[in-house]
Amino acid sequence: MTMTIQQQPYGRIWNFSAGPAALPQPVLEQVRDELLNWHGAGMGIMEMSHRGKEFTAVIERTEADLRTLMGIPANYKVLFLQGGATQQFAQIPLNLLGSRSADYLVTGSWSKKAYKEAQQVAPQTGGRARLAGSTEAGGFTTLPAPADIDFDAQAAYFHLCTNETIHGVELFDDALLNAVPAGVPVVGDLSSHILSRPMDVSRYGLIYAGAQKNIGPSGITLVLVRDDLIGRAPASLPTVLDYKVMADNGSMLNTPPTFAIYIAGLVFQWMQGLGGVAAMEARNAEKARLLYAAIDASGGFYRNPVEKSVRSRMNVPFVLADAALDADFLAGAKAAGLAGLKGHKSVGGMRASLYNATPVEAVQALVAYMADFQARRG
Repeated sequence: MTMTIQQQPYGRIWNFSAGPAALPQPVLEQVRDELLNWHGAGMGIMEMSHRGKEFTAVIERTEADLRTLMGIPANYKVLFLQGGATQQFAQIPLNLLGSRSADYLVTGSWSKKAYKEAQQVAPQTGGRARLAGSTEAGGFTTLPAPADIDFDAQAAYFHLCTNETIHGVELFDDALLNAVPAGVPVVGDLSSHILSRPMDVSRYGLIYAGAQKNIGPSGITLVLVRDDLIGRAPASLPTVLDYKVMADNGSMLNTPPTFAIYIAGLVFQWMQGLGGVAAMEARNAEKARLLYAAIDASGGFYRNPVEKSVRSRMNVPFVLADAALDADFLAGAKAAGLAGLKGHKSVGGMRASLYNATPVEAVQALVAYMADFQARRG
């Protein structure tokens, strides 16, 4: 019989989904309270003009709070775009590649998709996307040593994904970034661990991230781009895809995802109230420690395939020794109020995503269920 795990208030469950992911409970409560009447305006924020003073104040504060949380230098533009991080796979080479070559490091499904999209786009600019290194042969379970990457000192940029959401590989060591040739801008997909720990924005020429993990609901794509990389797009590029045009218009060339930006702003305020990104890192490190310890202490009943030094704190894939038990494990987890644990369809098994809004109590509940399931079925 499946154990009973105490659920959250309002009958909510513990959500381990990879995205759209859990949002902070206090933020959801504030959104609920302001939904029909934002700050006495007599209407909700999603009904207001994006050109009006009310929303202008919201987006300006959202950007200011993000700059504070991440320590974003003044010579970087903050863009709130649409289309998801997947659109950036094409938008980045369309803006930055030109007739040159760009280096791509493939360490999981998402960086592989980015590389393939750049290969498709490159002929339109007269450039080339080049594979500088890949860990696919090893099943995407580690990161390469800098010496194993074939860097091009003349590359337009070097692209990497610093946390692979599907395979659970995260970059912690600066050695790889240090090895990038001087003068080559680093372009980083930080979608699944942005704001989870302090990161030096100045190490990158461009950072991009989908919102639906640590920032807020789906609908926003965050792009942080250094000023010297703006204005390189060809004149033929559609204006909505041109970083310079979007920057010149304050991310509002067209109507932005106003409601999602509003919620992201509340998430940033929530983070600041808890102590900022450094406090998030402490919380996230403890959650990851608890879950990996449970996996490693299971005697092989549960197994994480990733090299320990690069195990992601945000996305923890694991498999059961007997895959025939997968369906029972997931059914029992659902009954216990644990959601979103099914692994990505491309790799199978399980995956627990431990984003900022996931409390330690959720991980404690998961670990308790895993121990109970092993005791009954192991």
